[in-house]
Amino acid sequence: MPCVCDGVLALPGGPIYNTAVMAHTSKILVIDDEPDTVGLLELTLKTAGFHVDGAGNGEEGLRLATENTYDLLLVDLMMPGVTGFDLMRSLKEKGGRSAKAPIVILTARGRPEDREMGERLGAVGYLIKPATRGQLLDVVRRVLREIPA
Repeated sequence: MPCVCDGVLALPGGPIYNTAVMAHTSKILVIDDEPDTVGLLELTLKTAGFHVDGAGNGEEGLRLATENTYDLLLVDLMMPGVTGFDLMRSLKEKGGRSAKAPIVILTARGRPEDREMGERLGAVGYLIKPATRGQLLDVVRRVLREIPA
């Protein structure tokens, strides 16, 4: 059973987090063509205290990232139409309100050349599906500079 004392969340057998840091209003955009994946990621991130929007394909993700300001983009690579790499290139070239937001890739592709391409296009994190809740939140918090207490 989690315990919150003086703004600190202690998880049995797990890390201790400063809930004041966790409860901020970071806004994350999840972009994946699998509705179940988008739903699970939204639920996981929302229960961790983040504001989350979901996009069901690269086109929608690009539109949302261009029109809205996000603190982090969580992007799948393998999507029909506009792929994750296409989306990253477009944001880099055309700009938009979230053009400077850090990008974490979440994909089933674990090939080194995909990771390298992601880094060249500006990704700051790379997770291979299926990632655990802990792996996801660790990367998101690291990228957003949410350091455990």
